Amino acid sequence: MSSSRAVSSNLNFERPLVTVDVVIFTVVDEQLCVLLVRRPEGDGEPFPGRWALPGGFVNVHQDASLQACAERKLREKTGVVAPYLEQLGSWGDARRDPRGWSATHAYFALIAQPAISTGSGAVTEWVACDQALRRRLAFDHHSLLDAAVERLRGKVEYTSLPAFLLPEPFTLPQLQRIYEVVLGRPLDKSAFRKRMLDADFLVETGTLAREHGRPAAGYRLRDREQATLFPRTFKAAE
Repeated sequence: MSSSRAVSSNLNFERPLVTVDVVIFTVVDEQLCVLLVRRPEGDGEPFPGRWALPGGFVNVHQDASLQACAERKLREKTGVVAPYLEQLGSWGDARRDPRGWSATHAYFALIAQPAISTGSGAVTEWVACDQALRRRLAFDHHSLLDAAVERLRGKVEYTSLPAFLLPEPFTLPQLQRIYEVVLGRPLDKSAFRKRMLDADFLVETGTLAREHGRPAAGYRLRDREQATLFPRTFKAAE
């Protein structure tokens, strides 16, 4: 038997549906928010009209990898091109999608600007994460969102991730406030400032005018490709 015929016979089995879903975070009105998309209501659509995370099927002719699929879905669903993007995990079973055995590979993204442009005409909404978790989301997206929020808050304890939620340039007080919004608790000002500056992941850009008080130093990220790791968490004694 030739190798091509052997491969063909080995693929003679029913395959699962494969999708990629993206949990997109930003901060709106000092709340950690997630982007939700309303599902279509056509015949045969699972969970018609229900809110869901942006995502869709892997296209084997377009997507060279799961990461490429996640980036494509971001562009198609939101107009976002290059946010911070990290793989979250995989979910799959015979019940999550009424169309058949389904597996999804979830990512989470951080963006600084909440303005969303959807070329597909999809109905989208920024929703505070605690409110989104109380909604009856489509598929198992409640579990995906819950895991993403837990992952983000856990990593914020020892990384510079919240800086990806701010437009540049930004001030240290603005950065501290974003940390506090994500973590849900206040942080000591002097200890926070020391940690941010000692980590050497910020580049000063001059001064920024403020509504109240004197101008403050502005900063941008030295590297927008990855987060900086801190030697200890915010839970530890400073």
